[in-house]
Amino acid sequence: MLSKIITTLIVVVIAYMFYKNNTVPSYIGVEEGKLAPMPSTPNAVSSQTDDSEKRVESISFDDADKAKKRVMAVLNKMTGNEVITDEGDYMHVVFTTPTMKFHDDVELYFDTENGVLHYRSQSRTGYSDKGLNRARYNEFVSLYQQQQ
Repeated sequence: MLSKIITTLIVVVIAYMFYKNNTVPSYIGVEEGKLAPMPSTPNAVSSQTDDSEKRVESISFDDADKAKKRVMAVLNKMTGNEVITDEGDYMHVVFTTPTMKFHDDVELYFDTENGVLHYRSQSRTGYSDKGLNRARYNEFVSLYQQQQ
């Protein structure tokens, strides 16, 4: 009896994780110049948070069109990503981890009024990302700075 309960729980957890991993979160997007707030879990980073453990710096730009071209060049160099939305000043990109095929949502908001690119990255499933979203941000910034 106990083994059936445990097996059922495992199946339910796996099904839930599969569902979460393959469903675009409802918080995706920009509202009044802001990307979604940070979750309570440590699996996200953003340039629009006051939480020092999850904060990353926004990226300055002079020309939004040139900045977007640089971003596209960066995404072409980074592996395992797909641009889902590219509408004016907003981009939504899904990165898929190579081994477990987890999906992480990266959002880019080109704040033309302030000349900065805001960055937000969050894992769809799990509690900790073991620093993957911050490492992805660091790679993104490094590649962005290399573009001319």
